[in-house]
Parts: sequence; structure tokens; C-alpha cells
Amino acid sequence: MANSRVQKSAPVCLIENGEDGQLQVIPEALDVLRHIEQPVVVVAVVGLYRTGKSYLMNKLAGQREGFALGSTIQSHTKGIWMWCVPHPTKPDLTLVLLDTEGLGDVEKGDQKNDCWIFALAILLSSTLIYNSKGTIDNNALENLQYVTELTDLIKVKSPGKAKPGQEEEDEEEDTQYVRFFPIFVWAVRDFTLELKIDGRSVSEDQYLEHALSLKKGSNKKVSDYNLPRQCIRNFFPSRRCFVFGTPASPDDMIRLETLQESQLSSSFLATTKHFCDHVFNQSPIKTVQGGHQVTGRMLGILVSTYVETISSGSVPCLENAVVTMAQIENQAAVQEGLSLYQNGMKGALVFPVSMDEISHQHQHWETLALEAFMKRSFKDNDAQHMKVLGEKIAEHYTTLLMENEDISEKVCCALLKDLSTPMAKKLKDGFFAKPGGYELYCVDRDAIVAQYRAKPNKGVKAEEVLDQFLKEKDVESNSVLQADQKLSENEKQIAAERERTALAEQQKRMEEQKRLEMEKTLEDERKSNEKRLRLAEEKMREEMESRRREAERALDSKLREQEELLKKGFQEKASMMEKEIQGLKEESKGNVFTNTILPVLSEGLRTVASIFEYKSMKRMFK
Repeated sequence: MANSRVQKSAPVCLIENGEDGQLQVIPEALDVLRHIEQPVVVVAVVGLYRTGKSYLMNKLAGQREGFALGSTIQSHTKGIWMWCVPHPTKPDLTLVLLDTEGLGDVEKGDQKNDCWIFALAILLSSTLIYNSKGTIDNNALENLQYVTELTDLIKVKSPGKAKPGQEEEDEEEDTQYVRFFPIFVWAVRDFTLELKIDGRSVSEDQYLEHALSLKKGSNKKVSDYNLPRQCIRNFFPSRRCFVFGTPASPDDMIRLETLQESQLSSSFLATTKHFCDHVFNQSPIKTVQGGHQVTGRMLGILVSTYVETISSGSVPCLENAVVTMAQIENQAAVQEGLSLYQNGMKGALVFPVSMDEISHQHQHWETLALEAFMKRSFKDNDAQHMKVLGEKIAEHYTTLLMENEDISEKVCCALLKDLSTPMAKKLKDGFFAKPGGYELYCVDRDAIVAQYRAKPNKGVKAEEVLDQFLKEKDVESNSVLQADQKLSENEKQIAAERERTALAEQQKRMEEQKRLEMEKTLEDERKSNEKRLRLAEEKMREEMESRRREAERALDSKLREQEELLKKGFQEKASMMEKEIQGLKEESKGNVFTNTILPVLSEGLRTVASIFEYKSMKRMFK
């Protein structure tokens, strides 16, 4: 688990369906997801009870056993069970298999509960497998009645988000759903007919499309006939079909789980392999609004959010769930970036260091921290979480600068005290209280300064501490100068002037060091602001490009559906799609970033508090 590779030996219950019909998330299953840092491909299977759903999921897991198989008329899977396995063809991904409770269980007799199981399978998956028996006829489509209730079970946008003058229900009719709904695969089990239509051989996909054909007319009978077909066509524009023959004789079917492959029908095995290969190669990574890839940890957040919403009596909303997940992930991304910066700086620095060194390390670890944040964060509107991270990094950097200054000052003071101890003893013993004593004093003092300057790694306070030291020695040196009987008054005046000049030069060195330190700090702030703005722009452009591609995919599906309707003579239905199509064409242009988002983003990131402000506050309360 540590390296995000999942090696789970058995499925676990993800969502429990209680006797009272209440859904509940199992904490142990969330813990499994929490440790999966890889993006996930989520494959869910739904269908009537006792139709062999679990067998297909076990095959996808590469195991003969796992999800419960039943040989009686009772449903074995309750709630939603999960099996996380390494993806068989894509090593950087984890395959999450969701086996759902059979729909239409006579023992349960709760259609609303079935609806929520169906809705959760759609909300959580990137590929949805609908498993049925026999043929795709009107009865099979009527059993898929839940698809006609999807707009009542799932909302894309939060209430009140419709544009002015626009009906919210109209906007969410199907255009929005197409962007986020999974790929649809219909698995027809125990298929005994020939794949022929009007005497002509057809493919499995053509068989499905023929079954989804609409009838002309507007009476109730035609409307009832068209409704489930139209819903599938609208909500799942990407769809495939696989037809499986009977795997074994009726007597052997009751022990299907224990049969060897040699005992199964060769055509059934061939279809099963073809089906598994398709799921492995064509099932996309689970994504949310904006095209952001979902990890196992994030999937756990979605599961909890959706189930809590359903349990509260509300309708799950894609937008609200993503906002909740983004809030949790962005806060965690801030902490992850900050910890990376703090630990990196701690390991890289041994105080005292020069301003150049601490600045270099700051820039290096800040870049890594921001990149780690960007990798995990998404939907960070107005870059508010990045701003928080920037402020926390700046505050910690200020703490390090001050700590570096304090340690530098202590090191420099200790060094000067050590170097000047012999000279202090001479002064106390009266060694310089004699003719020529001033010259001897200057020799010793200059030697101290030379040794001090030669000592490396004194840090940023080197010149300031030396300046203070020489100022303190000024009174002392003047006393020795005035007591030296060897010097004339004129020579004493010249020497005193020389002392003042030396002190002035040292003060200039100190001020120059402070100026360079301030310039470096300002440069750090400028680079940090530019870095944050650049990374935020890149992230927002990526997310906007993903949204534009979402619109393009929705547009493509609408244009294909419109073309199909026109071919079949449904002129009125095709014309009714024109408004949706024009809206998607406009959205796919993607001009909103440059016109509205970039100015707000730039302004927001420039408000990060400065290092000087943090220093002032810290000095005030020190």
C-alpha cells in the first residue's frame, strides 16, 4: 500500500444496504481507498438480481473466486462491494471493481432503494456495465426503467446555478450529464438467437443500436416506448454491447464458480476474453468536472459525500460533491506543500548561512512545494489555497531568516569575544599604558579584525556585529591613544581622525550588507509571486482546456445524435437540439479564461503578505 500498489486478496463491502433500506459507508473500505494514491479506473456492474453480474467482475479481477456467486434464486450481493486490484495492462493505475446489489430483488421490494444503488453506480464509475439475460427487447429496456429517472436522482449543478432567464431543468436535461456519465456497456447473457436483423448479419453494437431505435409518433404508447431508449441515447453516447452465449449446461450452471475453463463453452470464453480486453483497454480513468483524475483517496471522499447526501433525504449533486472533494484535497495539498518546504529547508540548512544560500534553498524548496500542491489541488478558484500556501511559506521563511540572523549574531559575538580575550587581559594588566602603547593596541585590534574576517560561515550578521564591536572599542582605543606619551597632540588628532574614518567605513560595510539582504528578500518575493502566478495560470489553463474538451465531447455526441435523428426522419427532435448544440459550440471556444479568470487570478495572488510584514510582526511580539 505504501507505494500505492494494491494487493487486496478479497472484495470488501463499500456501501452497506441495511434492513431498513438505509445506505451506510463501511470505514474499512474507505481506509483501503485512502491508501491508493494512483488514479483509478472504476468499473461498476448493475442489473437484475441473479443475472450473473459477479461472475463477470471476478473475471475482470483475474480470479475465479471473489465476489459472491449464487446458485439459488436469492440475491447474494447486498449493497455495493468493492475489489481494488492492480490494473492488468496499465501499471500506473488501480482498477476498482464495484459489484452492486441485484435490482428488482423480490425479497427487498424497495424500488427507491434500487434507484439509489443504480445512481451510485453511475456516480462512482468510469465504465458502467449493465448485465441482463436473454435479448435486448422491450421487456429488457423496461427493466432498465431507472435510466428514465436519472434527472430526479442526480443533479449536475447546485440549485440556483442556472443562468438568468434559463430554466435549470432544461439546462440539465442531458447535455450536462453527458460530460460526466460513464461509458455504457450492455452485457447480454445467455443469448441464444442469431445476430441478424431483417435477415442481415449485424455486429453486437449494431444489435444494440437497433434495439435503441425510436418510433415515430406522439401518443402515450409511442412516448412510453421511446422514453428509456431516448434516455440511454442521450445520457450514454459512448456505448458498447457484448452478447454471451450460455456458458454451460443447466445442470452445470449451478456450480459455475467451480467449473474449470475446459468445461465452459468455447464461444462463451472467447466473448468473455473480448469483453475483458475491451474493459481493460477502453475504460477511462475516473474524472470529475474539469477533467481532474480521481485517485482512490478522492474516490473515498465522493463515496462518503454521495451516501451522506442520499441518507439526508437530498439528491446527490455532482457539483457539490466536487466542491467538497476539492476543499478537502486543496487543504491537504496546502499542508503537503508546506510540509515538503519545511522538511526540505530543515534538512538543507545548518545555521548560520549566507543570504545567498538561504535564498537559493528557499527558491528550490518553494518550487518543489508549489509543484506538489499543483499536482494534488484542483478547482482552486481564484487561487485562494495557493495564496494560503504562499503565505504560510513566506511566514516560515521569515522565521528561518530571523533564526538565521539570531544564530549568526550569537556566533559572531562568541567569535569576537574569544578573539578579543587575550587583548582584554593585556588591557586589564596595563600592557598598553606605556609610550607606544596605542600602536601596540592597534596591532592587536587589527589582528582581531583580520582573524574575524578570515573566519568563514559567520552568516548575515557578520558586519553588523563587527560594527558594534568596533564602536564599543572606540572609547577604549581613544583612552589608550590619549594616554600614549610617545605621540604628539597633532599625531593624536591624526590618529583619532583615522579611527573615525575606519568606523565610518565599517558602518558602510554594515549598511551595504543590509541593503543586499533587503534586495535579496525583495527578489525572493518577486520570484515567488511570479512563480505562483505562472503555476496558477498553467493549472487554470489546463482545467479550462479540460472543460473545453468536455464541451467538445458533449458537442460531438449531440451532433452525432442529431445526424442520426435526421437520417431516421425525426426532424422535430433534431431541431429541438439546436439550442443545446449552439451553446456547446460557444463553450468549446474557451474564451472565458483570458476574459474573466486571468485578471482575478493575477490580482488575488499579488495580495500575499510580504516577508517584511511578517518580520515586523514577529519582532513586535518577540
